[in-house]
Order: sequence, then C-alpha cells, then structure tokens
Amino acid sequence: MAEAILHEHLYPTLKKYFGYDQFRPQQKEIITNVLEGNDTLVIMPTGGGKSICYQLPALLFEGVTLVISPLIALMKDQVDGLNANGIEAEYFNSSQDSLKQQEILDQVAQKKLKLLYVAPESLSALNDILKESYISCIAIDEAHCISSWGHDFRPSYQQLGFLKRSLPQTPIIALTATADKATRQDILEQLNIPNAQQFLSSFDRKNIKLEVRPAENRVKQILDFVEKRREESGIIYCLSRKGTEKLAEKLQHKGIKATAYHAGLSFEDRSKVQEDFIFDKTKVVCATVAFGMGIDKSNVRFVIHYNMPKNIEGYYQEIGRAGRDGLASNALLFHTYADVIQLRRFTEGASNEDLQNAKLDRMKEFAEATDCRRKILLGYFGEYLEENCGNCDVCENPPRFFDGTIYAQKLLSCVARLQNSEPAGIVIDVLRGAQNAAILSKNYQHIKTYGAGKETAWRDWQHYLTQLINQGFCEIAFHRQNALQLTEVAKKVLFEKEKVWLTKPKDLKEQTKKSTAPTAKEKKVKKESLFEKLRQLRYQIAQEEDIPAYLIFNDATLKEIERERPLSEDDFLKISGVGERKLEVYGDLFMAEIKKFNQQKKKKANTHKVTLDLYQQGLSVEEIAEKRNLAATTIYSHVAKLYTENKGINILDFVEQATIDQIKKAKAALDSPDGLKPYFEYFKEEIPYYKIRLALSAIEKETTT
Repeated sequence: MAEAILHEHLYPTLKKYFGYDQFRPQQKEIITNVLEGNDTLVIMPTGGGKSICYQLPALLFEGVTLVISPLIALMKDQVDGLNANGIEAEYFNSSQDSLKQQEILDQVAQKKLKLLYVAPESLSALNDILKESYISCIAIDEAHCISSWGHDFRPSYQQLGFLKRSLPQTPIIALTATADKATRQDILEQLNIPNAQQFLSSFDRKNIKLEVRPAENRVKQILDFVEKRREESGIIYCLSRKGTEKLAEKLQHKGIKATAYHAGLSFEDRSKVQEDFIFDKTKVVCATVAFGMGIDKSNVRFVIHYNMPKNIEGYYQEIGRAGRDGLASNALLFHTYADVIQLRRFTEGASNEDLQNAKLDRMKEFAEATDCRRKILLGYFGEYLEENCGNCDVCENPPRFFDGTIYAQKLLSCVARLQNSEPAGIVIDVLRGAQNAAILSKNYQHIKTYGAGKETAWRDWQHYLTQLINQGFCEIAFHRQNALQLTEVAKKVLFEKEKVWLTKPKDLKEQTKKSTAPTAKEKKVKKESLFEKLRQLRYQIAQEEDIPAYLIFNDATLKEIERERPLSEDDFLKISGVGERKLEVYGDLFMAEIKKFNQQKKKKANTHKVTLDLYQQGLSVEEIAEKRNLAATTIYSHVAKLYTENKGINILDFVEQATIDQIKKAKAALDSPDGLKPYFEYFKEEIPYYKIRLALSAIEKETTT
C-alpha cells in the first residue's frame, strides 16, 4: 500500500479513534499487511500496541473483524474501550440471553458492527455469520494458547484451524506477547497459515524495573513495598489459593485495599474482584496464575511474584501487566529453592516433563543471575541487548565477588560426609551446629564438619549453596527427596585447591532504603498537583459512566495534559491519547479543571506577593498579619516560601544563624524526620515552630543551590 494512501486513511483513523499521531514500531507495517489481505503472526510485548494492529484495520474493512479472545472479562474490557472511542464493537458469549445474541448477529448481518469478540468455545453459535460476505478479518489474540509448547495451552484453541479452511480468502492475524521459535511454528501450523508474514517486535519493556530478592521475610518485604505505594494498583502472584487469601488479609490489616483471586471462588466473586480492580475500588489483587490474561488495565504500577513462576514465558506475560501506559513500573520476584522443588513436583509424570523442567531451569537461572537481568530476559526470546539496562537490581547494585573457597570447601565437605543423602536444610543445620531432632536422631553432631560454619548466618549459607549449585559443584537429586550430591568438578575444590568465587548476600536494608516512603511534604505536593486533580476528575466521570477510569484517559495522557495544560480544542486534540470523540465528550470538563487549577495557583501566588510587598515596605510579621487579617503562622509560611523562591527575603531577619545551625545538627541526629514536631520535642519546646520552619527552608535552599 502506497505511503500516500497510508496518510490518507491510516493516520487520520489512528488520530480520530485512538488519539495518536504516530504509530509505534512495526504497527504500520503490520496493519498494511493485514489490509492487503495477508495472514500475519505478531509477537509483540504486552503494552506494545497489539490491539491496534487489528482494531484499526477493522475500521477500514467493509465487514466485521472477528476477534477470538480467551476470557470474557478481557473481551468486555476491550469492548468498553472501543465504545469509549466511538467504535461499534460487541462481544458474544453464553452468558447473554438469546435475544441479545440474535441482536448481535443481526448487527453483523447489517454491517453495523466493526469488531465482534468471542471465546473459542462459543464459535459454534456463530455458524450463520461465519461467511466471507460478513467476516472481513479474523484476529486470534493470545495465540500461544493453541500450542502445547506454549506456557498457557488451552485445548479449546486447537479447534481454530477450521477457520482458514472455511474462510480461505479471509486474512487471519494471530497475536501474542510471548512465543519462542517452537511455539511460533506450532501456531502457524495449527491455524493453517504456514506462509503468514511474521513480525517480531522488541521484547524490551524499558519502563519496568526488574528486581529479584531472596524470599527471607517476604511477607514483611511485600507489606513494606506496598505500604509505600498505597495509591498505586498492583498484582501479587502466588502459587496457592491459601497464599493469596493470607496475603490479602495481611495487606487489609495494613489498611491496603486488597483482595484475593483464585479458581476456588465462584464465578460471581471472581467477576467482582476483577471489576473492583479495573474500577480502582481495589488497589491490590493477590492472585493465582489464573488471573494472568484477564487484565487489560493500563495503570498497574507493580507486579510482585510471591513464588517463582514455572517458566520465563509466564513470568514475562505476568510482569507485562505492569506499566502498559509506558510509565515507570516495578516487577519484583521473590526466589527460594523451596519454590523450585515444589514446581518440579507439579511436573512429575507430565507428558512433557523434560521440557517443563528445562524451562524451569532457565527461570531459576534468571532468578539467580549476577548479570543484567534484562539481557538474560531478552536473550531468552532471541533478542540481544548490547549495553546493560541500568534498570534492574543487578545493574543498580552489582554483586561483589570474593574468594569463597573456604565456604565452598566446608559446604562440599559436609555434603560428602553426609554421603550425598541429605537436602540443603540438613546440610546447613549440620554446618551451623544445630541441635534439633533431625540432627541428633541421626547422630550428625559427631561428624567432622558439624558446627564448622556456626559463625555464618543461615541465610548466608543458603546464598553460597545456591551459587555452588549454579556453578555445577553440586546438584539436587530431585528423585531422592531433594538430596544434595557432589558432581565430579567438586573434587577440584576439595582435593586440588581450585578457587571458587562467590558473591556476598545483598543487604535487604541496603536494597530497599532507596525506596523510602514519601514525606508529608511530598504527599501534600502530590495531592495538590494538577495530575491529582485530573485523576480525581477522571475517577468521578468513570463512576458516573460506569466504565474503568483508564478507558477515559490513561495515566500517560493525564501526565501530558498536566505538562502541556491545553486550553483550546486544537491544543487538547494534540495530546497523545485524545481522539475526536474523547475531545467531544471530555474536553470541556478537563479544560475547565485546568483553568480552575491555574486560577488557584495565581491566587496563591498573589497572596504571597501581597506579603512580599508589605515586607518590603518595612512592616513586621505581626503588622502584616494584622493588616491582612491572617495568623502570624501563615505569614511565616509565606516568608519561608518566598525565601526558597529567591524573592528577596533575608531569612536572618526572622531566624538567627545560630538557630539554623542547631536545626541542621538536629536534622542529622533525627535522620531528617517528617514534620516539625520531632524538632520541637528535640529542643524541649524551646524553639518555636515558626523558627524551625524558617530554619529548614534555609537548610533546604542551601542544599539545593
């Protein structure tokens, strides 16, 4: 398709309905390929813009685009979003009554619908419209579900091969966020589209920070992590139903709006959890992996894995729920060997046990890596990253290697003296000289290495042992109750003095201190920001219209509105994510909020200017307060603000240098506390609040200049 035609149809359609001026990488080429009637396979990360690859062509085709999607909740979310953009779309499923279903079929026949979403199980009910006179295109979302090589195989997807046989001239576009080479080939064969053009986008989600931590006190770590992000949405994945419920309960006790989601809940309860999460009524969902594909929410700011996923595809798919709007987000994974052992039990006896275990090994290698995690993650999908990412825990806090030969010798010797018959926990207990029943009943207190490592913490031994396994000096015999056993190369350490290089365990306090909780001042600034005002307005509109807030505008669009502050229709339409319909429906409301904010800011600036004018006339604080009918404390706050903004205030007119020096010392002694009260109490109430405030303003200005 010629470039001129692209500009004539594609770009105006992209802006009118989706609010974007430019395509993301590969979108234009994919859409062109589909519009030319070609079969297409799209591998694009979650949040990369897969949906537009079939939604935009649907608007230019004459008939309807049939979208095969695995979950009703996901379909409803997509349809709500399309309707909000002024696009005629519906979903068809067994929960609808016969009248509604017939109404939808009639709309297709009359060419009134542009997109129709359906689960594979409901396709048989669409026989009357599965004709090329009605269907212009078929999109198969989450296409990896068709392959037993994939990480989320669904037998119902395997019937989809009949579509190409029934509608040979209708282009099929298959889309997924995760598929290795074997899975991609399987998708093409099973869908009968062997010659489909393949588009592989970069798997790099630069906005997601990758972090792995040892699972020591992980509940406390999670509570602390979420506590600092109270107003943000997040998903916490757990292996067990019980785990989701316990964790949700602990978060609730902290005042976090959290709930559990798992297959043991009724359909109604699961639907309510999803709806409350999508509508921002629930902030955190603790879920089993069943929650994986059902969320199309753009403002999920973090994904936590309480347990290690069984493969990298699943991990990547799940962390992809975070930061779909492109804003900074976190992916935090907790890792322990207990998870590896449990996941291996799950694969026992499976027809593809070797394949699943190989994928689990790759996941384990990622979790235990001492190199840039993003390099490893992208490398798994065949993508090479030349430079370290700078946005993972390894890049931010590189491991420190040391000569760990003595630790290795003690560990390996202990394994040998236990005759390769005991699991990691017993080995470490022996090294640390534990006196529990498991040790004493077997007389392990008498072997030579008993207590040889008592000066080293349990957690540290576990960390060193993991590295010895990774480096191939010993291995876990899963078929022998997870006993540790030495490999041939262990002899080089024990008898040939080969050196072993290990890393020190990360200090959890050091690891987490960077993400300290926001101060009271920072919370106030955030609460009074234009972004927060716009977010509140968006939430009110969403409540009235009964749609998720992010379907009105996502957080990235709100951030751009805050930055650009458009006050005309033309300027508002220039914002990324604002199309013609959204301008028409929401533009006036948001521009009114911007004007109101600007006026309040101007008024606030004026009140400070009046105080400045009176100060420059030589009036004292008490005289200014009396003249303005304001409290003296308010005037002092004006003075502090004017001083930090370089408005010609001499701070020493109000607070002595000696007092500033005293406050500076107190600030260091108190570790920069929140608020003024700690200072007031520190000086036994002898320095008044206003002087503390002014001194802190002087100190703040001094440190920022």
